[in-house]
Amino acid sequence: MSNILIIKLGSLGDVVQISGALRDIREHHKNEKITILTTSKYLNLFKNCPYVDDCLEDERLPRYNIFYLLRLRKIVNSLNFNKVYDLQNSNRTSFYRKFLFNIKDWSSSKDIPDNKYNISVLQRFDEQLRKSNIQTLYTLKPDFSWAAEKTNSYNLGTDKKYVLFFPFCSKDLIHKRWPYFPELINLIKKNHPQYALVVAPGPGEIEEAKSLDIKIALNNNLPLNFFELASLIKKSHLVIANDTGPAHMAAHLGARGFTLFGPHTTPEKVSIEREKFIALQTMDLKSLFADRVYALIKSSIAN
Repeated sequence: MSNILIIKLGSLGDVVQISGALRDIREHHKNEKITILTTSKYLNLFKNCPYVDDCLEDERLPRYNIFYLLRLRKIVNSLNFNKVYDLQNSNRTSFYRKFLFNIKDWSSSKDIPDNKYNISVLQRFDEQLRKSNIQTLYTLKPDFSWAAEKTNSYNLGTDKKYVLFFPFCSKDLIHKRWPYFPELINLIKKNHPQYALVVAPGPGEIEEAKSLDIKIALNNNLPLNFFELASLIKKSHLVIANDTGPAHMAAHLGARGFTLFGPHTTPEKVSIEREKFIALQTMDLKSLFADRVYALIKSSIAN
């Protein structure tokens, strides 16, 4: 039996996006053991993924920490992997390839010619896997529904249909944050009282979520885990989000919704737009006022 290693270290949106690629790799290597190298944040998520058999943790410490690098090299090389699918495709994993891991058969999108790098992230994965002679039936169509099925359906405590908001983003990505969620929430409250309005805060966002004066989705006063969050998103009437991990979850869970995009990248490049999930992009998020967004989405709220 061959030993297959997949590398995916983060972030959440990127982890969600590889669901299709993971399934294609699994279908191609039906009789092989597949292990994924990931960070502690995603270990439990991948332990419940139907497309992998085992997980390894990468502490992702600075590369000047020689003891960490030696420890990681010893663990990975002792497992005698025959093939690596590098789905992180970063400078860090290029370093692993060159200096750390003794694995010759290495698949990376960095091996794709530069003239193809203006294609979307999913197209790059597709090209990468096809170069390894994998039939890619699912890579371009990620389905994250397996995560929603790994928990009891999250009970929000309301019989109403609900509109779900993700108005926050990490502190180092503040340029992705649309500033008018409170105003949009007030417009929806006023014009669509038949719906519950819900916010699902992450760690460090609970106090700010309280200021929105809508229902807060928590479990024992703590943020939802990935499986609970996937269940909450999948059952929602509509999702409205910044360009963050939960937006990518919504897109690849088949949820209806909208994400607010600034000029930091394009929706096409990050493969976030799906049949029912639409990106509203502007070159200046501060100039995209709440009444304009409401005019664009109000028919989707009502239907």
